[in-house]
Amino acid sequence: MNARLRRLGAPRAATVRCGPGGVPVALAGACVDTVREEWVVEDRWWTAEPLRRRYFELVLADGRDVVVFRDLVGGGWYLQRA
Repeated sequence: MNARLRRLGAPRAATVRCGPGGVPVALAGACVDTVREEWVVEDRWWTAEPLRRRYFELVLADGRDVVVFRDLVGGGWYLQRA
């Protein structure tokens, strides 16, 4: 891959604090006002590198709308950019 190319929309590590059931209540210190949607993506299950993610679309207290996910295979939280 060319060193000058970069992947657009690559997820970035995020600091998420969770409440009951693993639902986010804060993202990088910003309180979550509303969880708009939640879904699970399972893909590449037939490969050596399966993908399992639990996504949340959040509305933060400051009005920002963001999407975060928990990597259910490797662990960790990530901010998904459009």
